[in-house]
Amino acid sequence: MVLLLLFYCLIPAAVIWLCRKVPFLNKIGPILLLYIIGIVVGNLPVMPTDAFQLQDILTSVIIPIAIPMLLFNSDFRKFSVRKSFLALLCGVIAVVATVIIGYFIFKPGLGNEGYKVGGMLTGVYTGGTPNLAALKLVLGVKDETYILLNTYDMLISFLYLVFLMTVGIRMFRKLLPATRSKEAHGTLPDVSEYSSETESNPYKGIFTGKSLRQIFSALGLSVAIFAASAAIAALSSGRLSEGFGAVMSWKYFMAILILSLTTLGILASFIPKVRSLEKSYDAGMYLVYIFSVVVASMADLSNLNLRGGLYMLLYIAFVIFVSLAIQTILARIFRIDGDTMVISSVSLINSPPMVPMIAAAMKNRDVIITGLSVGIIGYAIGNYLGFAIAELLSIL
Repeated sequence: MVLLLLFYCLIPAAVIWLCRKVPFLNKIGPILLLYIIGIVVGNLPVMPTDAFQLQDILTSVIIPIAIPMLLFNSDFRKFSVRKSFLALLCGVIAVVATVIIGYFIFKPGLGNEGYKVGGMLTGVYTGGTPNLAALKLVLGVKDETYILLNTYDMLISFLYLVFLMTVGIRMFRKLLPATRSKEAHGTLPDVSEYSSETESNPYKGIFTGKSLRQIFSALGLSVAIFAASAAIAALSSGRLSEGFGAVMSWKYFMAILILSLTTLGILASFIPKVRSLEKSYDAGMYLVYIFSVVVASMADLSNLNLRGGLYMLLYIAFVIFVSLAIQTILARIFRIDGDTMVISSVSLINSPPMVPMIAAAMKNRDVIITGLSVGIIGYAIGNYLGFAIAELLSIL
């Protein structure tokens, strides 16, 4: 298990180094490379049988610790409430529309729980995994259906991310209005101009005394924020559970946690000493790289039952990719830029923890707060929408 932990922690450094040395790999990018490595290693016979214990711990704490570190250097003058709300609205409309349309297309092969599948897809693609688990209980979904849906969701969601990181981001930047950065200064530079990820080597000098002091200071503050946010979420969701039941407690915990992390991270960024921690963002991104290889290694390809759930697989693929197309059309109508559309789509389809990873692939840290905001609201409304759509589909 120690060797596996070392692998998770060190392989991103090796990939970053290779990307600097090999131009072809640099075009692919470290995120996608780490995903590929994670899936390959995760399905090798050498993977420990109890690896899920370490994986579960890492995926549970890495992104919550990374989020404040990524926010400490953000310029919140670039955050637009109106644009974020429009992006959320377009994304939710797209998901709900494709779930309903797809239900009638694939209904013959979905069986008696088809309408429940539609409800769970609505919940997970406007919220996240906590909403999926809560809706399983609310709708009384069979364990077999839930496991199959969750497995297929991981597969198609991975292909969706690969599409975005290879051709999707560039395509949507051409199809939609240009991303407006540094609006407060009246300039419209290229996105790559102001991202630390575009530096020839953002990790150069990382082991100098000054850099290490900045990293440990940012890490310590982020861990403190994580602990405080977890306590707030636990207390708040616990109180909610007294009145509404354990399902409501489970639903709100992640929403409150992400909201608290984001709020405290933003507040900390207004402290001059915190904002001067220049290496905070790059250190936070390294945690995102670790998260990428860990979460990819959790995909068990041997559990895929393509023959037994073909219609469900097609339904999930339909909802993800057709909703993306509809959201693109709506974004063009409402003049939403490409990066905002993509990050809001990722936040809804893959949930907020994936936002920093895609922001890194886009080389645009400014969209992180928008993606997190969309995802937080998605967590809050996912169960309501999922239950409502399941009820609607059951009578149609």
